[in-house]
Amino acid sequence: MIFVTVGTHEQQFNRLIREVDNLVKDNVIKEPVMMQTGFSTYKPKYCPYKPMLSFNQMNTYISKAHIVITHGGPSSFIEVLQTGKVPIVVPRLKKYGEHINDHQVSFVKLIQKKKNNIIPVYDINELKNIINDYDQRINETAMIKSNNKIFNERFSEIISDLIKH
Repeated sequence: MIFVTVGTHEQQFNRLIREVDNLVKDNVIKEPVMMQTGFSTYKPKYCPYKPMLSFNQMNTYISKAHIVITHGGPSSFIEVLQTGKVPIVVPRLKKYGEHINDHQVSFVKLIQKKKNNIIPVYDINELKNIINDYDQRINETAMIKSNNKIFNERFSEIISDLIKH
């Protein structure tokens, strides 16, 4: 399943919703898709959707999804990263009336450069290729490790060293 979320920002993100809907229509996307459309005015014709989802519903869709496509809001893609998945991140753009400025582009570029744990889409026409190559692309990203996992790994090493001595 592919889960698409545009968050709760009060401006539309028709460009992303329409593109995914068209990819389903054209049979480019063959797996089921669920969309959280927020304040988008475009209503998907080929995918089930809900404007808003509860926190628990979002987490359920994220955990079940093979691919999560999200806008560039940090809260949305960090939730995906915390499940150990690599999100496809499409920043909202001011020129399309999707946000008040292009800060999402700047932030996504920064995260891509510093962490390399997301798959950014700066040109919506590239989304098709990125979805098709998703499994290969996630192998090229640096997966973020949770602090708990890092702590447990280090603690385990310390214990192993103590037992050896």
